[in-house]
Amino acid sequence: MIYPSIDKLLNIVSSKYELVHIAAKRSRQISETNYLQMTAKKYKSEKNIGKALEEVAEGLIKVKHEGED
Repeated sequence: MIYPSIDKLLNIVSSKYELVHIAAKRSRQISETNYLQMTAKKYKSEKNIGKALEEVAEGLIKVKHEGED
């Protein structure tokens, strides 16, 4: 089974396209800086894209929309 599930992620993010954009951007940040928001042992995934999705699922990445503060 894939973790985290797409159903759980879509309750946090409004669309699949937005989720892909957020995960790709965060994955690039992890690659460039090696900064993780959780301890390395807490991640189930070894790849940066999976780690980014796990951060979204944990609520560590906040999504701002235009017009919001």
